[in-house]
Amino acid sequence: MKKENLILDKSFLFSLIAIELYKKLINVNEYVLSRQFLKSATSIGANINESTAAQSKDDFISKMSIASKEARETKYWLMLLERSNFIQFDYSVLLKEADEIINILTAIVKTSQHNNGKRQ
Repeated sequence: MKKENLILDKSFLFSLIAIELYKKLINVNEYVLSRQFLKSATSIGANINESTAAQSKDDFISKMSIASKEARETKYWLMLLERSNFIQFDYSVLLKEADEIINILTAIVKTSQHNNGKRQ
């Protein structure tokens, strides 16, 4: 039986929603911002997934830190897309999810650093 991993599951679902938004943006010929957004949004989960096979605690912290940075970048692209009005879309759900993911990843990184003897 597979053990539940909240942040991994949450980031995967976030990526699926991001792909749907990307498709909508492509339909109106928005290729540059949409691609940047898709890359950062899907990178969150990819790095979290990689962290599950980390070779060390430092490696785990590094992957989760990268995921956190990607989540912050994704939030930036979402805010930019929302305010640029390329399409009519309710960005509030994705922005809320991005904030939740950022908060969870921040807590994971801080706790892991503390437990690893690296206080920040």
